[in-house]
Amino acid sequence: MNSEDIKRAAEIFRNAKRIAVLTGAGISAESGVPTFRGKDGLWRQFRAEDLATPEAFSRDPKLVWEWYNWRRGLVGKVEPNPAHQTLAKWETVFPEFALITQNVDGLHVKAGSKNILELHGNIWKLRCTKEETVTENHASPLGEIPPRCPACGEMLRPHVVWFGEALDPNILHRAFSLCSLCEVMLVIGTSAFVQPAASLPLYASDAGAKIIEINPDPTPLTSYANLFLQGKAGEILPLIDQYLGTI
Repeated sequence: MNSEDIKRAAEIFRNAKRIAVLTGAGISAESGVPTFRGKDGLWRQFRAEDLATPEAFSRDPKLVWEWYNWRRGLVGKVEPNPAHQTLAKWETVFPEFALITQNVDGLHVKAGSKNILELHGNIWKLRCTKEETVTENHASPLGEIPPRCPACGEMLRPHVVWFGEALDPNILHRAFSLCSLCEVMLVIGTSAFVQPAASLPLYASDAGAKIIEINPDPTPLTSYANLFLQGKAGEILPLIDQYLGTI
């Protein structure tokens, strides 16, 4: 990654009015959010893949909620990094700017972004298992485990998409629609393996958008990108923002 690549990225953004952004775990990892998956994702003796399922919740909701209570405690201590903050700023700069995220940590909201599609939900939102109503709750730790719906008394669950569950079709449809209309799509910190999110940049590319990828390492998307910027988004995005002000 050199200054010419940064300048080229700024020029691409400068000539666009409709921007779509897809973010994954990498942008949050720069803030210190653990991935909770893979070899470092063990909690007690459990893997995330064994806890984040409807079956696990049905079998032992208290155990699942203890894990999410622990996760909320960790995530609640971290702050948005310069990448989150730059994206929040750009929402006020570009005429049409949409942020699509796979992350559930709420850091984009905390940074000030408003036009967000949360593909996998939000760990700070709770959903009633009976009425399906969704409420925000930032208490950490939670006062009662499992928490109960204040309206009907039924159990609440985290408002996140678990393994084996489908994404909200309305949110997914909106995400694909935005990708079909954007002129530039910026992809940050995602492995490009998790579907259907991994298809969004390819969908945008097929519709004529230019793709810019920011990641520490190449991904399956890299060969399709018009520009690949290797490194940390928290360092790269502020540099692009600086160039935007000088073009």
